[in-house]
Amino acid sequence: MEAIRADLGDCQRCKLAAGRTNIVFGEGAARAPVVFVGEGPGAEEDATGRPFVGRAGQLLDKIIAAMGLRREEVYICNVVKCRPPENRTPEPDEVAACVGFLHRQLAVIRPHVIVALGASAASALLGDPKLGGISKIRGRFQDYHGIPLMPTFHPAYLLRAPDKKREVWEDIKQVMALLRERQTDAH
Repeated sequence: MEAIRADLGDCQRCKLAAGRTNIVFGEGAARAPVVFVGEGPGAEEDATGRPFVGRAGQLLDKIIAAMGLRREEVYICNVVKCRPPENRTPEPDEVAACVGFLHRQLAVIRPHVIVALGASAASALLGDPKLGGISKIRGRFQDYHGIPLMPTFHPAYLLRAPDKKREVWEDIKQVMALLRERQTDAH
């Protein structure tokens, strides 16, 4: 992970660098069983250099706790490592400049499962820019280089649409069942 972070350096690969305070690389366990991937850092993440520390992050922490895990046991990162202005969706050139670092992070961690938080994360990971809305694919495992990937709603969306929390919980229950199955296979 240190080598990937060193390669990222003081990244100037896209226009997001001009507006950032901190690069938000990601954090968590080097051998995490599950990786949560969001779209990009928000204001609080940019200020602290840590992923998912704002209101959406607090909700993600609750989801992780409900899974019986601690934040330190999982890995949390984003597709782009710098905050897009006004928290807009990262543009294709910005994703293209950054997604290689995400692929390298996932290759090092080799999680049992990836949870893509929102359509931007799912489309970047699945390499399909025309994926459509997250509603079309959420709740069904996809394949990311042999690793099951569960697309679900982003916690920021759940803050605006709390009625969707039940759907996310159904997705997370599938993730937990897969993790249990993988742990059973390992013993």
